Amino acid sequence: MKAKTIDILKEAMKNKTAVGAFNTSNLEVTQAIIRAAKKLHNPCVIQTTVSTMNFVGNKTLGDLVNNIIKNESNDCPIGFHLDHGKTFDDVMNAIDLGVDSVMIDASALDFKSNLKITKKVVEYAHSKNVTVQAELGKVPYLGREQTSVNWEEVMTNPEDAKILVEEAGIDALAVGIGNAHGFFRERSVPDWERLKKIRELIPHIPLIMHGASDWDREKIKKAIAGGICCFNIDTDIRIAFMTTICNNLSPHCDISDPRKLMEKIRTSIQEKVEEKIRMFNRD
Repeated sequence: MKAKTIDILKEAMKNKTAVGAFNTSNLEVTQAIIRAAKKLHNPCVIQTTVSTMNFVGNKTLGDLVNNIIKNESNDCPIGFHLDHGKTFDDVMNAIDLGVDSVMIDASALDFKSNLKITKKVVEYAHSKNVTVQAELGKVPYLGREQTSVNWEEVMTNPEDAKILVEEAGIDALAVGIGNAHGFFRERSVPDWERLKKIRELIPHIPLIMHGASDWDREKIKKAIAGGICCFNIDTDIRIAFMTTICNNLSPHCDISDPRKLMEKIRTSIQEKVEEKIRMFNRD
């Protein structure tokens, strides 16, 4: 069933556990995510990106995701979220296609500029009954950054996080404690003390971890104990998708019906999503 992303996050906070926010790009990936969540009776969030919106088409994508949630999720709560919107227009377009939650990622800007655009997004989104996730600090991207990072400069400043929450009125916050998107080289050890300080200063705001596809169970468990209630997963889904293609089309392909290949892809992604959900919930 369609649910509010913020309600899913707050329930995870209350239960001292975490949910997965999984990126989709098409019909089969969306079905795989929902079927995994339904099978394990565990809420999750489906995310889209601006590039996916542009590729599929806004209305087509919105209708696709919302209809699959309606028709396949049964009573399993599923949220629909915009991941990494960079501009006010990105947010407006995502709200128009039917998300219940948006992320405004102004983390590349200075703090004053980040606060300014985030406040603008919050005012507009809240008027549409849509909640807002912001990002403070910078989570590096695979292949887009220099080979080394000054982590002290890019990680979330706890005091600034408190100001952003209080002045902008955001509903959730993506934090940087040494995590990185893709398989970019992360900080050797996450800054757990920084996470603890952020949680102390903003105790009632859901904290989101981006760039955690390759985190093992021990790091995930420690992050949850520190206040993380949601992990974004994209890279692992892409790898499952492409690995299935490579394994079935090379060197000798005997598949002539594309549905047979897409069925294998859907199954592989569902298995990966199930693995992540279990990881986020295991005691």
